[in-house]
Amino acid sequence: MNQPAKPPPGKQNEELEELVHADDRVIGRAVNWSLAALGVVVVLAAAGYLVFKPKPRPPEKKMTELSVPVAPERPKTEIPEARFTDVTKAAGITFVHNNGAYGDKLLPESMGSGCAFFDFDNDGDADLLFVNSTYWPGKVPPGKSPTTAALYRNDGQGKFTEVTRGSGLDVPLYGMGVACGDFDNDGLADVYLTAVGENRLFRNLGLGKFADVTAQAGVAGPASEWSTGAAFADMDNDGDLDLFVANYVRWSKEIDFEVGYSLTGIGRAYGPPMNFQGTFPVLYRNDGGGKFTDISAPSGVQVKNPFTGAPMAKSLGIAPVDINGDGWMDFIIANDTVQNFVFLNQRDGTFKEVGGLTGVAFDGNGNARGAMGIDTARFRNDGALAIGIANFANEMTALYVASARDRMVFTDEAIATGIGPESRLLLKFGLFFFDYDLDGWQDVLSCNGHLEEEIGKVQASQQYRQPAQLFWNAEGRAPGKGFVAAGPDKAGGDLFQPIVGRGSAFADVDGDGDLDAVLTQTGGTPLLLRNDQKLGHHWIRFKLEGKGANRDAIGAWVTLKVGGKMLSQQVMPTRSYLSQSELPVTFGLGTNTVVEEVTVIWPGNATQKVANAQVDKINVVRQEP
Repeated sequence: MNQPAKPPPGKQNEELEELVHADDRVIGRAVNWSLAALGVVVVLAAAGYLVFKPKPRPPEKKMTELSVPVAPERPKTEIPEARFTDVTKAAGITFVHNNGAYGDKLLPESMGSGCAFFDFDNDGDADLLFVNSTYWPGKVPPGKSPTTAALYRNDGQGKFTEVTRGSGLDVPLYGMGVACGDFDNDGLADVYLTAVGENRLFRNLGLGKFADVTAQAGVAGPASEWSTGAAFADMDNDGDLDLFVANYVRWSKEIDFEVGYSLTGIGRAYGPPMNFQGTFPVLYRNDGGGKFTDISAPSGVQVKNPFTGAPMAKSLGIAPVDINGDGWMDFIIANDTVQNFVFLNQRDGTFKEVGGLTGVAFDGNGNARGAMGIDTARFRNDGALAIGIANFANEMTALYVASARDRMVFTDEAIATGIGPESRLLLKFGLFFFDYDLDGWQDVLSCNGHLEEEIGKVQASQQYRQPAQLFWNAEGRAPGKGFVAAGPDKAGGDLFQPIVGRGSAFADVDGDGDLDAVLTQTGGTPLLLRNDQKLGHHWIRFKLEGKGANRDAIGAWVTLKVGGKMLSQQVMPTRSYLSQSELPVTFGLGTNTVVEEVTVIWPGNATQKVANAQVDKINVVRQEP
């Protein structure tokens, strides 16, 4: 294993004391350059007067006005009241995340774990799985046992019972992320867990039992890897689910101590990944019969630094989406402190990395950011795809929006839409789009929290525990104005209680049609937040079943024509940070009681019209032969 270069002592402390990245430079550079130019003009003018006019009248002082990025005027419209209630204990959730921290400040301890809403028992409601880490080898406290993931069964009314013991998922590992999907098309959702070390694939046997089939499937990955996000998706349109696995950095305890980050006056601390070597993601092709083949190298997803030849990726979030509308799944990768990737499917088993060409690789100033969670949506209901990426503290949440002329060209509209300035200060991890008030426009929720427990001692603007942020989509009432931050007065105080937030997901856990949320935190309890909106808005839900396509219909698009608008959503559970949301898609309809047209575009671009879709109900749609 290659040892990364140790940063110079002064540089090392400077990086950690700041713990901020690139967005400050956007305004700072504009100000500095403008002031420098102004200074040169003043000096030259003064020199001219001294040479040619010994006793001139004092010149009138003028100051050139500096132009800096500012948020546009926000729409003057009332945010609807739609409150979230913390029902974690009342719902029966007792899970506590264990990051294994014992004082050595090892980087994985700061990163947390994800969660998943998925229907493991096929009873029609969203069950809940929490990924867990565990104690480090030789560091298990007296009287304690290694910790495992936790599986909770939903009774359909939002009450949960833990059923982990004896399920087969009760296996200790230093878990990170989760991907759920029916990889063998038997009608049961299987589970893949990523970890520091080997990953695990569990086949759903039914009746609440899972079998570890990692070795037979060939998807463990090397024990030396640190895997993070994962996604099931049919990349070759052969009807079964392939598997994309993101890896973070080349890490070991020895490397961590060699890097040796510290905070002045505090001592050893968690640090950013700049001085850890990058890695390659892994792409597994599903060959059927429970077997996968690692096609990472020939597929083109192994990106190397063009100058050093070393692996470039430091990946956390994955967004599988058909970015160019050709019917083939592409992958967008959120990378931490290096450029983001866009892997464009070449339809022959290979991918081309086009992050730079699409405008998604960097921020508007050409800098890489600390990217964590990611999601995609058509939030303006105009067909243009948007990519939301949660970034580090003092970096705005990115909101890349496709051009009206070219769906492969994106512009970061975070400032123009208002989401950037409001999100800038916090350290964002989980992020997803969902229509929480059921008005027909997708909103944004981010789950936040810092890495370092004592960050407040060295940076007054930062706290370890941070509140979530909810952005209401104002496009329906003020077109072109983007998002407005909703506060406790509109969404209730429970949503905004400070936590060390990491993963996040959504589902309708109580069957009332609106979307509830769960937020995880590292080393602590999650928040299960029940959506208690009472706006009287209508809704419609769809659960798709593929035949020629994969059974879960992952990658399909559902499009509605309602009230003169075109609403569309992708069937895609993989979203946010190391997490998964439910498979069924939910559309808010506002005051509309009739859906004029429903179209499903299955993976591969086969189109199917859906007749007699029922409002305020879940509609099951099976793919036609």
